[in-house]
Amino acid sequence: MRARAALTAAVLAGLLAGCSAHRDSPARPSESAISRPASPTAGPTDSAGARPAKSRWKPRPGLAWQWQLDGEVKPTVDVPVYDIDGFENSRADVARLHAAGRKVICYVNVGAWENFRPDKDGFPRSVLGSTNGWAGERWLDIRKLSVLRPIMERRFDMCRDKGFDAVEPDLVEGYGNDTGFHLTAADQLRYNRMIADIAHARGMSVGLKNDLPQVPQLLADFDFAVNEECAQYDECARLTPFVEAGKAVFHVEYKEPPSAFCAESRRLGLSSMQKKLELGVWRKPC
Repeated sequence: MRARAALTAAVLAGLLAGCSAHRDSPARPSESAISRPASPTAGPTDSAGARPAKSRWKPRPGLAWQWQLDGEVKPTVDVPVYDIDGFENSRADVARLHAAGRKVICYVNVGAWENFRPDKDGFPRSVLGSTNGWAGERWLDIRKLSVLRPIMERRFDMCRDKGFDAVEPDLVEGYGNDTGFHLTAADQLRYNRMIADIAHARGMSVGLKNDLPQVPQLLADFDFAVNEECAQYDECARLTPFVEAGKAVFHVEYKEPPSAFCAESRRLGLSSMQKKLELGVWRKPC
């Protein structure tokens, strides 16, 4: 859950109408089809490479979930999936959720630098761009794969070592925003696929956060989707490829009440609820 800054004039020329975004709600550009072979879905092998290790989690459509990014998790909601902040929760927190039979997703910002994270000094100034509208955050130059990859690998190592089942990488659509860099849709595809590969190499599943224009190109690389406000912007049907592929779509609305979107969510097979912007414990599910 992070805002997207206003689009530049150059990006505005290629906008798709009505794309959702948190707070500022800018539209996002269309992008030309860029094909890539489907990523393998098998789990990692053991150290000897002799047999498959435990397969990574593949959430199915319709799973109820809780999304709490405001501080340490409070496991008071009886649902099978929790999405929580990777830095602010411990291995013990994840273990308690597992003991209660829940799968746990690790929220990590991969598209913006945050001055409140313990690894903030590991980002060179050359990759820091414009502010994204949230205090203490600046867009990253996702074209610098060789610089950002080891940083993100360490963050995903943290998620793996704490026992998380999956990762929710946030802000993976910088190409549609005024980042301070000349990012293209192709740049974003390369970066997003790198992020998915990092998660899969660690045995974790990974979700595509928003970035609806690139769903057709990234469906094979991601195991589920996380979406904000598709009902408000009348674009939830664009997530149908995930559902048809047997992959969960975890969806929230902030302004729209459940009465305005739950019927369509059920028809489309989305896992939907209303949340407040701060993403605390409160939720109103469909």
